[in-house]
Amino acid sequence: MTLQKHILFLCGWYPSRVLPTNGDFIQRHAEAVSLHNKVSVLHIITDKSLQKDTELTYQKINNVHTYIAYVKPTKNPVLKVFLFIKTFKKLMELIGEFDVIHLNKMYPFGIFTFFNQKPYVITEHWTGYLKTNNEKVNWLHKLIGKIIAKRAKYLCPVSKDLANAMINLGFHGNYNIVPNVVDTELFKPQKKNKSSSFTILHVSNMIDSHKNVSGLLKAVSKLNFDYKLILLGDGSHKYLQKATELGIKEKVECVQHVTHNHVPDYFNKADIFVLFSNYENLPCVILESFSCGTPVISTDVGGIKEHFPEKFGFLIPKNNQKLLIQKLEEVYNNYGSFNPEEMHNYAVNNFSKIAIANAFNNLYKSIT
Repeated sequence: MTLQKHILFLCGWYPSRVLPTNGDFIQRHAEAVSLHNKVSVLHIITDKSLQKDTELTYQKINNVHTYIAYVKPTKNPVLKVFLFIKTFKKLMELIGEFDVIHLNKMYPFGIFTFFNQKPYVITEHWTGYLKTNNEKVNWLHKLIGKIIAKRAKYLCPVSKDLANAMINLGFHGNYNIVPNVVDTELFKPQKKNKSSSFTILHVSNMIDSHKNVSGLLKAVSKLNFDYKLILLGDGSHKYLQKATELGIKEKVECVQHVTHNHVPDYFNKADIFVLFSNYENLPCVILESFSCGTPVISTDVGGIKEHFPEKFGFLIPKNNQKLLIQKLEEVYNNYGSFNPEEMHNYAVNNFSKIAIANAFNNLYKSIT
């Protein structure tokens, strides 16, 4: 297929050698967009191991032209700004001409649009706009962000809930929801080998104030059937002490990190995926679980309910351990009552690379 446009992805978050999984949801958006267009990613990050002031790198990764600059840390704020601006200009020279700017995080990268006349769209994932977190949005962010939002051709938060949160903060503009991407070729149902114990999976960044992992542990400790809980994510081992205190250490398996290609293996051997978060937007892990045909129990927070068909699992109020226990028992007693193929097809139709590529391509076409 002939490449139609050159799209510049400006990214505050993106996987790098410093943070290999940071912003991988943005990487999946970029890879989806590259099905129809040329995509160049620009990302700058500090690297404590760097000996010189800056280092520029380029790789073509999964059809995405990936330009990442590493900057030596400094406690001098003026020098830091100088190095970032200097590095940004060098990367822009390497990237060359482009047709559309695709901002990933409105602020502060959106300031660049004040100095460039190319049309731009914004994808927003940041939970900092949500009511529970919006004290993080300072006055300068609000002032400049309102201008950036108003001038954007489209604002594309990943959920309606996030859009409403942004509007409530005064970020008005032309909203068009585009959800997260799932690699539906990678995340697909496999035949489950029923083990003697019921397998509960939790995948996250393991930040307790966000994901409420300790609440999940307390709930499962009260189950009266044989189960195994897998905690998958960096930092999972810090919950072994809590599991020991609850007397369930032998039932908990902590997996620090696996490559993205191996995550489907865990979804496919799980009987249920549980996300007991205090707040969310639209978590990729829920969509990936659906794509693998594994049912989900999640708290009803953020934009989760916007893409959560009733027959794919259960939504419960946040921090309701009693109801979580009840729903886990219900899934345990009705094993095999969910339709994996139906869940997978739902993911393909709504979150596959081609579905998201088409959604963004229609927006790009309308503004150039």
